[in-house]
Amino acid sequence: GYAAAMPVHQSGMPLQVNEQLSHYRRLHGEMPPPAAVEPESEAGVAEAAPPLGFALAQLQGVYILAENTQGLVLVDMHAAHERITYEHLKNSYQDEGIRSQPLLVPLGMAVSRVEADEAEERRDWFTALGFDIDRQGLEQLLIRQVPALLADVDTAVLVRDVLADCRTHGSSERIEVSINALLSSMACHGSVRANRHLTHAEMNALLRDMERTERSGQCNHGRPTWVQVSLQELDALFLRGR
Repeated sequence: GYAAAMPVHQSGMPLQVNEQLSHYRRLHGEMPPPAAVEPESEAGVAEAAPPLGFALAQLQGVYILAENTQGLVLVDMHAAHERITYEHLKNSYQDEGIRSQPLLVPLGMAVSRVEADEAEERRDWFTALGFDIDRQGLEQLLIRQVPALLADVDTAVLVRDVLADCRTHGSSERIEVSINALLSSMACHGSVRANRHLTHAEMNALLRDMERTERSGQCNHGRPTWVQVSLQELDALFLRGR
């Protein structure tokens, strides 16, 4: 069962978030109803809890607090979601290619001539990343498609940031290094932001996706995305057992 697979410390657990719950059904099929992922009763938590447990609350719009068999789990929701979005983008890029989603109305975008030159020069890169972008003049771009995983983000801001990253990483001799850096930047745009209220269903969906994703225990910048606080550590805080 779940409990046997859960080590005490984060570093021993192989992990890799997904798009917001609004994308969940579209990307991964129907999600089980909340009743299927919530524990049946308080008494059943010890036997039923998956590795990262079940969400208890959200703290300051930044952290998710969850209960598992070892005690308390604290998750940095933005860092975890960013890592998982990155892994999804990277896997899609390496496999069948990043899925695109057409914009309902193509977006005309005023840019500098340098940005327009960059977009034209890196058109193949943009296509590989799931964009459909054409130059429409000296300082004008037309965006027709964006990566499906990032369909809900601000398209203009996303394109400008990718253009900036192209200038930063475009000189790399190893295109994969550059592509991974661009995917990492894109993942940041697609991740849940601080101070966004999540429902219990959304928090639990995030926890389950972390368990399914490789390397989700560490964000794209090398910081931990979650920590385990054991019952023994909690007891020590309150001088219990002394």
